[in-house]
Amino acid sequence: MANLRAGLIGLGMMGRHHARVLSSLDGVDLVAVADAGGDPHHVARGLPLLSSVDELIGQGLDYCMVAVPTALHEEIGVALAEAGVHAMVEKPLAQDTPSAERLAAAFEGQGLVGAVGHIERYNPALRQARARIEGGDLGKIYQVTTRRQGPFPGRIADVGVVKDLATHDIDLTAWVTQRPYVSVSARTAYRSGREYEDLVAATCGLADGIVTNHLVNWLSPLKERVTIITGEKGAFVADTLTADLTFHANGNVATTWSGIAQFRGVSEGDVVRYAIDKPEPLRTEHEQFRDAVLGKDADIVTMRQGLATVRVAEAMIASAKEGRVVTFS
Repeated sequence: MANLRAGLIGLGMMGRHHARVLSSLDGVDLVAVADAGGDPHHVARGLPLLSSVDELIGQGLDYCMVAVPTALHEEIGVALAEAGVHAMVEKPLAQDTPSAERLAAAFEGQGLVGAVGHIERYNPALRQARARIEGGDLGKIYQVTTRRQGPFPGRIADVGVVKDLATHDIDLTAWVTQRPYVSVSARTAYRSGREYEDLVAATCGLADGIVTNHLVNWLSPLKERVTIITGEKGAFVADTLTADLTFHANGNVATTWSGIAQFRGVSEGDVVRYAIDKPEPLRTEHEQFRDAVLGKDADIVTMRQGLATVRVAEAMIASAKEGRVVTFS
């Protein structure tokens, strides 16, 4: 069977990583790349370097990776769909909910595979956590807390921290718990002189009474990517920077010191850090999308799921702006 012919549009910071993986992916040939601004990271390496999506489509693609700025996702994605080209679009799916709806509909209408690059789903720590949750290791889930903070990345110019960083946490939380968001309450701040928010603190509700808290900012000198999932049997702590997963079990040892016991709901039990395989998340993401294009069983972030994430992100922004809780039916 011939290899799939893949293209890449958008050769910025993420584009160069996509080019590296696509160039070495089994069953795939990266046949051309495109960017109206040229090739600043020199990723073409002898491949045709084009300037538009139309030129890229002309190369006879089976699928395309879209890594352009968010504001261009709809225009380029729809062009690919109309040409019958499967596509994975970097997160967020689009700049707003209407654009995301149109983009998802375009691929569905053509019967194409459309995916969104929410890479955290492919982090080994979170994949292990979800598998163990499905196996009953935590019992009923009570709460998910995420912290995602660090310095401002100068490459982000068209969205704020909610649509850039917080969309990671929105998607991974809904995916790990397999529960949709039902309410959002958020506060934002603008501290770096840009038109977009650079800090958000959100408290949200998922179906079945699960509570989530998301702290996300571009204002911290330390880089942190932590997800804590608390349930009736204990808590998972996933560090997605190191791909480590630690389990803190509820203890079975009674606390005999009455002065402490009256303040404790559960006791501290065993702590286990799992030894897990750690493949590169970006490679896993591309392998899954390749398999989806081939019609195999695959775990991709669908455009409908990406649309749901955009909708929650916009609810966070609206909640902060209007000072109210936003609910979903």
